[in-house]
Amino acid sequence: MSFKTIIALIIAVLLTIVIMQNADEVRFTILFSTVYASKLVVLAGVAVLAFILGLIVGRPKKTKYDIEGYHDNLHEKNTPNTLSDEDRDYIS
Repeated sequence: MSFKTIIALIIAVLLTIVIMQNADEVRFTILFSTVYASKLVVLAGVAVLAFILGLIVGRPKKTKYDIEGYHDNLHEKNTPNTLSDEDRDYIS
């Protein structure tokens, strides 16, 4: 097993233990309304919401970079010499 998998399993077990220890019903005041709900449901809902939000924020971007297009924009295609004056002085 990889290190990430072990850490994920440990976090999942600890989260399950915390959620199961808080199964009693409590009063939640949300804005101007009062709701009676189990802490288990609220903690599990927050955990799932945080997981989904973490997936959305942490996913890699699918932007592909066009290196040739970037190079073509920097240098004209008609001029074969793409060295700057400083580069030519350094080489000679």
